[in-house]
Amino acid sequence: MKATAVLVDTNIVLDVLARREPFLVAAQRIFDLSAEGEVGGYLCATTLTSIQYLLRKRAGAAAALRSIRELLSLFAIAPVDQAVLIAATNNAMKDFEDAVLLEAARRVKANVIITRNVKDFAHSDIPALTPAEFLALP
Repeated sequence: MKATAVLVDTNIVLDVLARREPFLVAAQRIFDLSAEGEVGGYLCATTLTSIQYLLRKRAGAAAALRSIRELLSLFAIAPVDQAVLIAATNNAMKDFEDAVLLEAARRVKANVIITRNVKDFAHSDIPALTPAEFLALP
């Protein structure tokens, strides 16, 4: 893999947890690469809060917490603090959530953002790739 540190967007996590086809296989491979230490996989801290909220509504509080614990065992966390949020407010991106994710990726020196919303990061200094695009890298 070319990238040593990747920040995985919330939509990829949901692809795995909700077993969403046709995205599941490539998204699961990203999880596996992180678990195996082939890449330094990161999740933005806000991803965990979003995932817990969505899963709690769908599967209940206990199941949501089990999923959060599993994610914490597979990925490192890109912190979101005041500096990240201030930088996101000064970022020209249209979507604040994406700006926070980008700033968190910068904080951990991620080489790639893995997302299905590549167009949202068109002007990012960190390349955004779909899981399939990332997996195709030499």
